[in-house]
Amino acid sequence: MQKITFMIYSWGDERRYNSYSAYFRRHFGERVQKVAINAGFTCPNRDGKVGFGGCTFCNNEAFTPSYCQPTKSITQQIEEGIEFHRRRYRNASRYLAYFQSFSNTYAPLEVLRSRYSEALSHPEVVGVVIGTRPDCVSEEILDYFAELAKSHYVTIEYGIESTYDATLKAINRGHDFECAERAVRMTAERGIAVGAHFVLGLPGESDEMIIEQVQRINALPLTTIKFHQLQVFKGTAMEREYDEYPEHFRFWELEEYLDLFVEILRRLRPDIVVERFASEAPPRYHYGRNWGLVRNETLWTMLEKRLTERNAWQGELYREG
Repeated sequence: MQKITFMIYSWGDERRYNSYSAYFRRHFGERVQKVAINAGFTCPNRDGKVGFGGCTFCNNEAFTPSYCQPTKSITQQIEEGIEFHRRRYRNASRYLAYFQSFSNTYAPLEVLRSRYSEALSHPEVVGVVIGTRPDCVSEEILDYFAELAKSHYVTIEYGIESTYDATLKAINRGHDFECAERAVRMTAERGIAVGAHFVLGLPGESDEMIIEQVQRINALPLTTIKFHQLQVFKGTAMEREYDEYPEHFRFWELEEYLDLFVEILRRLRPDIVVERFASEAPPRYHYGRNWGLVRNETLWTMLEKRLTERNAWQGELYREG
């Protein structure tokens, strides 16, 4: 009988990528589940500070669970979120309050203190994950979160979306990549875990450009990372752009996307924890081409199979400097 051997990678397990679930098991010794929250914040490119209309691709409802309503208190959203996840993940006993909707540092410090203190006062919440924009943090705000991080788990997750300034301008992002670099470094210097979000396949970016930007991503002091494939949602400026200029868009078949992401992973710094590599949204929000309703669990299984078939792993081609 052939003996099967397993390789233990630099992040400490047999998976071919540095997984988010294993990261939390190493950190907490058990499974920890995120509970999404809509705390009623907005964004500076929605209220006119830097622009109007938001990012061209953004329909926040497409990724927001139904229980996340800013009319509910943070405590009520946490309770409903815990109940929702207990039915699906029975082995989770501790939770992270995930401030997901819009820019969750875009408010006066006293407002932030109130929101985050309420979340952390819940007995089953052990930390917070804070989704925001690079242009919505300051020294004072980051100092506050650094203080929180002394006693709780804290991640600040920045929507960066692309490392190319021309792309950021085209999608009405309202900041450049230098702004993102500065925010990430200011956060990491304070000992706070830093996450980043990127959209793959934005108009004007080729596969070669997408792979090349991994080098810029590797240079950032990131703890975690999310990648999403481009999806066009109803009710967005990108929907109108797609109708007018369909030649600006390209959409991968799922098998093509898996191959592309394997090449990204092979170049990605091995200590960066990969939280997500693709996204799912309810079909009622989709406009144009998509993969249909493919659950994240299935996507991860397909990626692991592809990595095994190609004998590839995260950081295989990464070289420092």
